[in-house]
Amino acid sequence: MSDTNTKVIRIGDGIVFDNGMSLIDYHGQDCCESHYLDLDELDIREFDGLEFDLSNDNFFERIDGYGIALLPINGHPIRIAGHGHNNGYYSCQLDLQLVCNGDIVKSFDISECQDISD
Repeated sequence: MSDTNTKVIRIGDGIVFDNGMSLIDYHGQDCCESHYLDLDELDIREFDGLEFDLSNDNFFERIDGYGIALLPINGHPIRIAGHGHNNGYYSCQLDLQLVCNGDIVKSFDISECQDISD
């Protein structure tokens, strides 16, 4: 594994990598709405043997109306569904954030990457 490649070691409130970085979804939630990536559907075994290069913006792909796909440097992509619902009044903003030690390293707008129901 090179210095820039990393493996997933845990899935919880975010996807945690062995280099200390995490991927999390973020939405400034108000009442009557929810926008998120569905990490609960992921199984850590899906990541066995996969390595990711988080040093550039090519580690994921946006899938309009569905979610995202994490793109390892080897092996198969991991698809993660995005879901959202609100009453039409609130924001549907959804961000994918790369975080290290609680600090946001990069943030990506993935608002179009969710199945939104009203």
